[in-house]
Amino acid sequence: MVCGASGVGKSTVARLLAARYGVPLAEADDLVTGIKAVTTAEQQPVLHYWDTHPEAAGWEPEKIADLHLAVAEALRPAFRAVIADHVEGPAPVLLEGDYLVPDLVGGFGGAVRAVVVSEPVADQVVANYRAREPGSGVPRGRALISALVERRLAERAADAGVPVVAARPWADAVDRIDRALRAGNQLDNPI
Repeated sequence: MVCGASGVGKSTVARLLAARYGVPLAEADDLVTGIKAVTTAEQQPVLHYWDTHPEAAGWEPEKIADLHLAVAEALRPAFRAVIADHVEGPAPVLLEGDYLVPDLVGGFGGAVRAVVVSEPVADQVVANYRAREPGSGVPRGRALISALVERRLAERAADAGVPVVAARPWADAVDRIDRALRAGNQLDNPI
């Protein structure tokens, strides 16, 4: 599992890791899209909050980060079900996304590995957004939100025994993340 805030480079490294491991890449965003399609705002108000409250985009970064992690918690049962399905079956997968929290690894007897990809430099996150979304005029505040989410993911990673690995330098990012995943230093804390 590759976790990390938006814009840190986790999707790029996840694609390369999936190719290295010879497994499919599953994007958490695709699961979110599917879950939202079969639920309503009444059934899952937190999950649909962004769609039903456009004014939330103008909130202070701290409050937006809080909502991001609340959405991640609302998605926890769905993500755990997908993870359990792959642990119990013969089809491993690399799951990546910014709604994945590192403590999702708990309770799987060490069968699930995770890493949090980190990018502490806000200007680099802005550059990553601009490369991914040319012409979007990415505001610096979006990078601040990513920094806040990243800090909280790092705290949760420490509690779960999940490594936090810097995205840069890019040249050896996949090797460093691979080593961290293979080190197996995750704790098996039941959730």
